Amino acid sequence: MTRHPFRHLARPFILAAACLGLAVFEVLPAHAEPERAVTLAFAGDIVLDGLPGKAIEQGRDPFASFARILDSADLRIGNLECVAATVGEAEDKIYTFRAHPRTLVPLRRHFDAVSLANNHSGDFGRPAFGEMLDLLGKQGILRFGGGRNLREAHAPLIVERHGLRIALLGYDEFLPRNFEADYDAPGVAWSEDEQVVDDIRNARAVYRADVVIPFMHWGWEYERSAGMRQRQLARAMIDAGADAVVGGHPHVTQDVEHYKGKPIIYSLGNFLMDGFEDEDTTTGWVLLLELDRHGVRRWDTRVARLDSEGIPHPAPEAKSPCWKRGLAEVTQCGNR
Repeated sequence: MTRHPFRHLARPFILAAACLGLAVFEVLPAHAEPERAVTLAFAGDIVLDGLPGKAIEQGRDPFASFARILDSADLRIGNLECVAATVGEAEDKIYTFRAHPRTLVPLRRHFDAVSLANNHSGDFGRPAFGEMLDLLGKQGILRFGGGRNLREAHAPLIVERHGLRIALLGYDEFLPRNFEADYDAPGVAWSEDEQVVDDIRNARAVYRADVVIPFMHWGWEYERSAGMRQRQLARAMIDAGADAVVGGHPHVTQDVEHYKGKPIIYSLGNFLMDGFEDEDTTTGWVLLLELDRHGVRRWDTRVARLDSEGIPHPAPEAKSPCWKRGLAEVTQCGNR
């Protein structure tokens, strides 16, 4: 097992950094607000290259159909499954995605934060990734699961809404592991179990989070049921203190479950991505999580149907999983 330098950072140093505001990922309100329920919206894989990128170039907003649903949340989060940059050389891969920086404008309109922990953030190398970090900052788009070094990549994004401190962590689980951040190199956070457990515990102990949610990039593509590795890691994260686990990458939605009363949504499927035609790969979910200090008090999934350009549209008539505190089992909801 690789033992990362991050693991050996002195806890007093981390605590001091957090107290001094050196963790650039902490976002606090200007004035404290009375506590009430907080709603988070999670969307699956977002690729701003290809036909969605052309739609933006033409002045169209590919997220417009979902604006009402996304805007109903206090915090909107997606997985940015591409690099947004003008530099870099394509890696030796079957698929590489590089979007024009202009595509970040509509992204910022509909999303507050993105996870960079996926297998396409490094498609055009570290120079492109570094440029994307700068561009996201200029647009005011928060990010997690990736950074300029190992510490940044593993630092939680702390956002406070209505008195509730929420920690978001992102991890890539999909090989190869060649774009992992190191102590002196930019990249994404890799889901080494021991490190993930430490990060979740530190989110509470060091960053004083009330709620901790990892956003995972894992599983086998096109598999409708989560694999043993996903289930093992999800349970380990909840045992470490996570309040919910959300995932993506398989390009299809997967099963959901509760473990120790906490939800695991294994895959949200695609949200904005062209190149798919069958029903499974053109159907995704937007997850709405309603939180309080006790964790998740209810959650709902809203179905997204991707058109021939890979642009999502709500399908309110479609039933999909939902749950609220007090229910023994997950149920199906529709017409909402």
